[in-house]
Amino acid sequence: MCGIIGYIGDRPALPILSTGLANLEYRGYDSAGVALTGAELSVFKKSGEVSELQGILPDTTEHQQGIGHTRWSTHGPPTDENAHPHTDCSGRVAVVHNGIIENYDAVREELSEHTFGSDTDTEVIPHLIEAELDSGAEPRAAVEAALDRLEGTYGLVVTIAGVDELYATRQDSPLAIGHGDDETFIGSDVTAFLEHTRDVTYLEDGDFAVIDDAGVSIYRDDELVEPSIEQLTYEADAAEKSGYEHYMRKEIHEQPRALRQTISGRLDPENGRVDLEIDLPQEYLRSVEEIQIVACGTSNYAGRYAAALLESVVGVRTTVEVASEYEFVGGRDPWRTLVIAVTQSGETADTLSAIRKASRAGARTLAVTNTLGSTIVRETDESVFIRAGPEIGVAATKTFASQVATLTILAVYIGQTRGTIQYDTAVELVRSLQRLPSAVQTALDREEQVQAVATEFAEKDAFFFVGRQFGRPVALEGALKLKEISYDHAEGFAAGELKHGPLALVTAETPVLAILTNGARPAETANNVKEVQARGAPVVGLTSESTQNAAESLNLHTEFPVPEMGPLEPLVGNVYWQLFAYHVANNKGRSIDRPRNLAKSVTVE
Repeated sequence: MCGIIGYIGDRPALPILSTGLANLEYRGYDSAGVALTGAELSVFKKSGEVSELQGILPDTTEHQQGIGHTRWSTHGPPTDENAHPHTDCSGRVAVVHNGIIENYDAVREELSEHTFGSDTDTEVIPHLIEAELDSGAEPRAAVEAALDRLEGTYGLVVTIAGVDELYATRQDSPLAIGHGDDETFIGSDVTAFLEHTRDVTYLEDGDFAVIDDAGVSIYRDDELVEPSIEQLTYEADAAEKSGYEHYMRKEIHEQPRALRQTISGRLDPENGRVDLEIDLPQEYLRSVEEIQIVACGTSNYAGRYAAALLESVVGVRTTVEVASEYEFVGGRDPWRTLVIAVTQSGETADTLSAIRKASRAGARTLAVTNTLGSTIVRETDESVFIRAGPEIGVAATKTFASQVATLTILAVYIGQTRGTIQYDTAVELVRSLQRLPSAVQTALDREEQVQAVATEFAEKDAFFFVGRQFGRPVALEGALKLKEISYDHAEGFAAGELKHGPLALVTAETPVLAILTNGARPAETANNVKEVQARGAPVVGLTSESTQNAAESLNLHTEFPVPEMGPLEPLVGNVYWQLFAYHVANNKGRSIDRPRNLAKSVTVE
């Protein structure tokens, strides 16, 4: 949530800042603004979309330095006054900030002689800097002194009138530096400046960066450190729509390619073996008594899929925790517990908090993420990357498939190391993983049929998704996608739970989307389908070749076929649910890529 862009160099700053803000729209926001730096500051900010801000920006300026921000409201409503950047009384200091300043009330009270113009926690920062400047401090020292007064989380960038430097720091909120020729960029993530450079430095917690057109000086514990520069491997056009109306639909269709990247070089289908570049000691993996998976939202459902695999085919007890609820309790032995954090961005605040609790307890930790250089990578003992490429749509699609595929590879790896996975099972899983991209493509090829069903049901306002075993997390994920982008009521749950309460809500106006494939206990789920059909509910079902006989007696409203993939069939079927959610929302005219109240990367708890 929220986005930061900063620039200093030899080009006009405004077009770069404006484009950078547009690139960051996917993160979720409700206002935007820029501050242009010269002898004086020029600040422009506006509630609403970036396009509304662009409507009040000057056509041209000579400024070659500035900062910009897209805000997702935490303190105060989305108004022009509460939009970032925030300035001091004199208008010479401007700050953009992601995160929460926890002691802002106390600081604001201490600054009672200052004039505040917003409801935000952020505004105390420029006033603290102003006070230090007024006392005679040099700009860098003034910023550092102000930072010493702050408690909470932040990724922030400061610009000061007449000073040819930007100042930046982070604490539990990401910032990346982009290196160009005679110019330097800074962003909350690399999409802010990806079209300008692929040479990136990721700041670490506590780093203080002094940025000018020649580059960046990074101070860590008051010592100057050499920036570590990584070169991004994906091109700028990977973050473009490529002719699709929405990023979400583009990313749904990118799943075959993303999955090929996920499995590339990791599978030996002839021998049913996998290869992962991780350094967890084999003797440790053999001694593990429990695996805990911590994650939020879609990543949590991917974790549930993996947990079912780990328990059923690897034979290791696995629990899945909502990261915001996680505590390392229950008499567990930390030396025999592996904690796996699943997070697309690698910056999810709740997941980071959970992994820190596990680390403090003495457990080993492993991250499954999409993002090189992210905080989760630096704070865990080991990392596995899903390699899905950039995902811009707020509603996760291709990253769910790549997370499940990566976790499946990890499950086989752990089973091989422990000697607990059956050879035939390993071969089936590895060969299914190899076929996964083409299987997903077969579902994508039926989009026109899915669109027709979605159009038929688009005016309904309540949907149930049901499944068992590996189908249960897919039911949960299917319901999440629909509610995220259509704003309709949607529930996903284990099919057997229908008769324990939810059946009371089922009517002829309640479409039920059921997973009847292998890996989802189709015969038992078929009985639950009959229960809802007896109440008049139309049922859309996912079936595979070996489950079609059971489905034939159900008289389904619509049947979507899934290739034979064993335990991975529900994962392939999830593509139909993604397309269904997309077309229902599109029929309703929803803001699909930026659904209301939601953000792509949730960096506050």
